[in-house]
Amino acid sequence: MKLQKNQSTLNEKDAILDMLADEKQLMSLYATAIFEGSTVSMRNNFSQNFLSVAEDQYCLFSQMSARGYYQPKPANKALIDEATDMFKKQKKELKAQ
Repeated sequence: MKLQKNQSTLNEKDAILDMLADEKQLMSLYATAIFEGSTVSMRNNFSQNFLSVAEDQYCLFSQMSARGYYQPKPANKALIDEATDMFKKQKKELKAQ
């Protein structure tokens, strides 16, 4: 089956989303590599790469936001309060042990 040009070309939003997904995957891989690195120089190298990818990821996020592709909704105060209470309770339980 032969694809038409319009079937195989990503639009701008999809291309940026794809790049963002790749950056997130790279961050995950570098985080694992940092934990498993066996020498200080290797861990430092992975850490520098991790920070570089984090900057790239933020740049892509900023571009998406500027273009209106990513519009996070305001956080629900009730959900924030609920999560805060849950973590305070867990913290208290851990201290009691």
